Amino acid sequence: QVQLVESGGGLVQAGATLRLSCAASGRTFSSYVMGWFRQAPGKEREFVAAITWSAGITRYGDSVKGRFTISRDKVKNTVYLQMNSLKPEDTAVYYCAVDVSIMVRTTPASYEYWGQGTQVTVSS
Repeated sequence: QVQLVESGGGLVQAGATLRLSCAASGRTFSSYVMGWFRQAPGKEREFVAAITWSAGITRYGDSVKGRFTISRDKVKNTVYLQMNSLKPEDTAVYYCAVDVSIMVRTTPASYEYWGQGTQVTVSS
C-alpha cells in the first residue's frame, strides 16, 4: 500500500500564494507519476498538475498553467504544488495521487492511490 498525506491548505485572499505538500510512504514502484487533482462541491474531480518521479517531466491543467508549479523532493519522498496568483475559482479540496505509469495521465481513474485531501479556499 501507498500512503499519501497532503498539507498546506488554508484560507487566503485572491492573489495570494500557497504551497501544498504531499508526503508519500509505503511501497515503491519502478516507475510512477505523482499528480494533483482538485474537486469543488458539486463538480467533477479536475486534473491540476503531475510530475514523473524519475525524470521530473511535468504537465499542467489549462486552468492553472502559468500560475502553479509542481515539483518533487526525491529524498523526502514529497511532491509540492506551489500556487501563485490564486483566484476564487481555485477553491477546492486538493488531492495528491499516484499513477503507476511511465507517462503523465490526466484522468482521475488512472490514479490508483489517493490522499485525504487538503482544503484551499480563496476569498474575493
